[in-house]
Amino acid sequence: MTLLVVSPDYASHLYPLATIATAWRDAGERVVVATGPATDALVRGFGYEREHLQLGRGSNPGVIRAEEQPPGEDDALRGFFDATRRGAVETLTFQASARRDDLLWNPVGVGRAVQEVVDRVRPDAVVVDHLAFGARLGLTAAGVAYTDVVLGHPSALVVGDQEVYGCPEDWPTAFSPDPDGLARLRRLCEQVRDEFTAQWNDALAQLDPGATASSDAFAETGDVLLLNYPDELHDPRRTALLPRHEFLGSCVREEPGDEEVDAWLDHGDQPLVYVSLGSFLSARSDVLARVVEALSGLDVRVALANGSTPRASLEPLPGHWMVRESLPQVTLLRHAAVAVTHGGNNSVTEALTAGVPLLVLPMSTDQFSGAAAIERHGLGEVLDPNAAGPSALRAAVSRLLEGSTGQDGGSALLRELATSLRERPGPLRAREALGERLSAS
Repeated sequence: MTLLVVSPDYASHLYPLATIATAWRDAGERVVVATGPATDALVRGFGYEREHLQLGRGSNPGVIRAEEQPPGEDDALRGFFDATRRGAVETLTFQASARRDDLLWNPVGVGRAVQEVVDRVRPDAVVVDHLAFGARLGLTAAGVAYTDVVLGHPSALVVGDQEVYGCPEDWPTAFSPDPDGLARLRRLCEQVRDEFTAQWNDALAQLDPGATASSDAFAETGDVLLLNYPDELHDPRRTALLPRHEFLGSCVREEPGDEEVDAWLDHGDQPLVYVSLGSFLSARSDVLARVVEALSGLDVRVALANGSTPRASLEPLPGHWMVRESLPQVTLLRHAAVAVTHGGNNSVTEALTAGVPLLVLPMSTDQFSGAAAIERHGLGEVLDPNAAGPSALRAAVSRLLEGSTGQDGGSALLRELATSLRERPGPLRAREALGERLSAS
């Protein structure tokens, strides 16, 4: 059997998709990943073949920097970072406007390219990142059955009559968006939805003149839907609106050994706080600096991934901390007492699998919805990264270290959830879901 995995050229997308495919690799089956060159080493590290497929302008092998992106993409990235400093609605507004030309980059060209990959690889099953819209368009036009994986919070796939892509339905209590600003955001998202759907339908008609047009391209999905998220945290009312699906829980990636980190873990008995704002938002050096100041006042040891923020801008740093551009997140979370995060879905689900409570500082996209779920279930705390000073950050981490997540039963749920996620990991669930589809076809 051959499994084809289609991924954007971004490490944050490739890691969970490649992890899903380990269930096929470990069974001795062939895995081919269609992606760009920036993540080639990651693909090879998993033991997979790579087929070239460029799904967009940008790329990110692990830590993204604006100056390393192609012309145009660099300015867009700087604009995004600036928007995060202005606030949540401003960031979502910037991202909504950017969707006019970034999610369906060269859709006909990408659609035909993915069809050519399928012809070369001849896969028995295809797994595609939900946000690879151009690739999904090509598969749809060619009548190729595929499994659609929502890697972020499930709200990345709109359901029902009220949801509009890019406009959160759920907010953490630390955020009180202006109603007029939210109304303007919703109108913009509706306009972008309609424009995006028109682009989708135009490209679809070029690839398959007889295809049925979509009424909302953001609601389109594959033959099988996988969600990289625990169903225990998803609103049952929303779950009832989803098409045929399987919640994967989490897809915790494999990591190579790291002698420096292992040696550091062997020394010191203070509680460990892991800090990472991800491959994109590590550019928010002001937030990282406040987190550093907050944690410097606690009796903890800290593992901090500074990403694209220069280490010098965070000095002075305690000598017993582990600070590097990138760190083995999964390894460190297994030893952590608290994780401080931007709320990216990989970070959240990996921390939950390790049973680690979260301090979430959401800044963009689906991070607000994911953070609201963490808060609602008592699995951590949420603060506004633009408003929380060192004292508020320090107090929140202290409460989490003491086991007070702000809601009765949160600690028990975290233990139960971690056990469930480890006992039945995402790759196993994915293989079972695809096996049922293949058996039925």
